[in-house]
Amino acid sequence: MIGVFDSGVGGLSVWRELVKLLPNERLIYLADQAHVPYGRRSPEEVRDLTTQCAGWLIECGCDIIVIACNTASGAALDHVRAELPHTTFVGMEPAVKPAALQTQTGVIGVLATEVTLKSTRYADLVSRFAGGARVIEQPCYGWVEFVEQGGVTTSNGSINTSYVRALLHEGADAIVLGCTHFPFLSPIIAREIEAWRARHPGAPSVSVIDPAPAVAHQTWRMRQRAGASASSRIASESQHEFWTTGQAERFSAVGTELLGRPIAARPIDL
Repeated sequence: MIGVFDSGVGGLSVWRELVKLLPNERLIYLADQAHVPYGRRSPEEVRDLTTQCAGWLIECGCDIIVIACNTASGAALDHVRAELPHTTFVGMEPAVKPAALQTQTGVIGVLATEVTLKSTRYADLVSRFAGGARVIEQPCYGWVEFVEQGGVTTSNGSINTSYVRALLHEGADAIVLGCTHFPFLSPIIAREIEAWRARHPGAPSVSVIDPAPAVAHQTWRMRQRAGASASSRIASESQHEFWTTGQAERFSAVGTELLGRPIAARPIDL
């Protein structure tokens, strides 16, 4: 069984990719919405919260845990791997490497939370894979909250799209989505890019990179290495579980809209 953990609904962008690649696998999703957003918390606090949530998923029987949160991965992935060595952990990281391979202008933009951008793990990623590219880091305040509050589907409120324009102004032609909430904002980001290019004839085309499919593939590889699920029957939707430390009805409503399929979450106190 695979556990998927995030501070909120953002990890559903990874969950939907996992379901595609691992249809026989039962998934348990845990959202720590009592403490969302993690991007406003200290690395030490994120580490402790992540360790607690991982422990609960292990108690549920998960032998692979996907930390579907860039902030938690940056602050806690190495820690939980050391503290819980009998469990396989798959983490998130901003897709700097593929962005460096794709860029034609030599400028990469990274949209993420402040904690992710300040993490040692992220700094090491840039050092190893950015090559000669210029990396522009843009913290996106309020974006996580917008997705959590259902703004994507209800058009309730708006996000600061100047973060995208700032990257385009610097010549970025590869933009990395460094938070699992942000793929749900892809239509808004795409419209901002289209509007920019319309105002700037000759501006380069821009790639927006979501790491979720790559993380799902890595999880698939880990499952094959550990031994595929014994069942050959495709897991039914009712076999997947969704839990939240926040309001279950709220998670269910927002998650259903984001995924385009009904989900029902249950509350948990950790």
